[in-house]
Amino acid sequence: MDIHLIPDATLPATPGSGAGYRLRWQDGQGRAHEAACIIGRGGIIADKREGDGGTPVGRFPLRRVLYRPDRLPAPETALPVAALAPDEGWCDDPTHPDYNRPVTLPFPASHEVMWREDHVYDIVVVLGHNDDPPVPGLGSAIFMHLTRPDRTATAGCTALDLDDLRRLLSHCQPGDRLCVPDQGPMP
Repeated sequence: MDIHLIPDATLPATPGSGAGYRLRWQDGQGRAHEAACIIGRGGIIADKREGDGGTPVGRFPLRRVLYRPDRLPAPETALPVAALAPDEGWCDDPTHPDYNRPVTLPFPASHEVMWREDHVYDIVVVLGHNDDPPVPGLGSAIFMHLTRPDRTATAGCTALDLDDLRRLLSHCQPGDRLCVPDQGPMP
């Protein structure tokens, strides 16, 4: 199944908010589903670079799902699922050999902490962006995760509300992809 990111003028958007977008997909019975989503503060970017805040253009396989077992039960999905641990991170240092790979903390190079104090990574879908193999500088840690309470833009990921992400994952199968078309700058 392809999950399409589309602009939605009915959703509120302000420059840099990441709002004004929706995901659309069909389940196995051909029924259409939609959910409001948040994208990167840099908008949709065709030429993704590390730290630009943009959501990259492309078709990205949904690799696996990670979740915080101390906060939520495992999401129901046919995708591979694993519980996060407090010592998990994700390398975002383009000069390090583990760039755009999961790492164990403490870690000497720049990295994302996956076991966060907020709830943004309570459920994380790892997307197949710049990972086969990773090319230094072309972007790391591009996930689908949960929205912040104030619905602010992400650093390049796609974010959904908890109920919407659970609903989407319940329809997902291995081989499904997030499709982000080149749509120019954010509204």
